[in-house]
Amino acid sequence: MVRVMIAFLRGTLVEKNPVNILLDVNGVGYDLAIPLSTYDALPASGEPLKILTHLHVREDAWQLFGFATSAEKTAFLLLLNVNGIGPRVALNTLSGITIPELHKAILDGNVKRLGAISGIGKKTAERIIIELKDKIHPLLAHASTAPGGVKISPALGDTLLALTSLGYPQETARKLLQAALDAGADANNTETLLKAALASGR
Repeated sequence: MVRVMIAFLRGTLVEKNPVNILLDVNGVGYDLAIPLSTYDALPASGEPLKILTHLHVREDAWQLFGFATSAEKTAFLLLLNVNGIGPRVALNTLSGITIPELHKAILDGNVKRLGAISGIGKKTAERIIIELKDKIHPLLAHASTAPGGVKISPALGDTLLALTSLGYPQETARKLLQAALDAGADANNTETLLKAALASGR
């Protein structure tokens, strides 16, 4: 199977809506689905834009998803690993809750908060908590704190994506990243983190 990776796109924002954007990249128009949090961070139409992306491939469609931050993209990929959650539900989740709130709800086991999100429900909320409680914390535990709440260091998300791009399964990539952090690697330096993570896997 051919693996296609599109990490980001850079172009001109042609049109923006709360659920999708149209991006002109050298004359090619890309339609990307986005969460509301990304919409809030977009510039005006006609302005240049660099956006992080995930290409989701199915038998009947190739879908591009766009994210303003590494935190959003990392959370999206983690949600996709939860049994029964597809890209649309993962996107709805990010549109219905902020990253700091998602982090807190998972660690607190707050089924009610997650279950209130469109498309989730009680059973899916319980699966999210069970399957992500030990996975989401390592990424956010080393994040910097800002007035608006918790912010994931971009280097953490970039390193996790780099490891998965190299062929490591999500679970293995997270363990390697955690090992690098435990060894004292700089949480804000992608190159250092990646080297330490790869070294821990030898």
